[in-house]
Amino acid sequence: MPKLVFVRHGQSQWNLENKFTGWVDVDLSDKGKEEAHEAGKKIAKAGIEFDQAYTSVLRRAIKTCDIVLDESGQLWVPEMKSWRLNERHYGKLQGLNKKATAEKYGDEQVHIWRRSYDVLPPLQDASDEGAAAQDRRYKYLDPKAIPGGENLKVTLERVIPFWEDQIAPKLIDGKNVLVAAHGNSLRALTKYIENISDDDIMDVEIATGQPIVYDMNTDLTINSKTLL
Repeated sequence: MPKLVFVRHGQSQWNLENKFTGWVDVDLSDKGKEEAHEAGKKIAKAGIEFDQAYTSVLRRAIKTCDIVLDESGQLWVPEMKSWRLNERHYGKLQGLNKKATAEKYGDEQVHIWRRSYDVLPPLQDASDEGAAAQDRRYKYLDPKAIPGGENLKVTLERVIPFWEDQIAPKLIDGKNVLVAAHGNSLRALTKYIENISDDDIMDVEIATGQPIVYDMNTDLTINSKTLL
């Protein structure tokens, strides 16, 4: 029975500073590195052996993936990076302090931007400083595919093609898969594979550095789910 393991990256520096992060390439904090090491130890203790690892193109997820694999003695496992596993793009909110933003726009408005399934944040322009459209790692993409901001619905639409093309075929083939990614890209995948409603997914939280282990059937239904 193939295993699918989700690990949200450890705490980032901007998580620590209470800032909207999104596609900004922020590093792990010291606590985040510790969380990644603990995740790897839990996976090693559980005896989970991976055939393939997937992560985003953002360093906090990449480093978490590498630490988890290294700590569990599996750094040699093939690893694929994809922008489709990136965190949700928070548009013009990226880099702003969450508390200060709530004071400026009101708690209710910021809550809607953060937690609504289909409401977009203020969108970033391609010409804005630090925009993804100016980042070398996305230069091969159709400019229309590079978001100026996303909600969870758009994040899901971006993630699912990667699930269908890369992750699902491995599981159907009986392979064990690690996905080290972000809170919202993993929430999107969780919604999809668990068939969670648009309303209920808003209450789903994924903790940093805590492995989520699915025992999958080869028809991609879930046999069991365990938090390590």
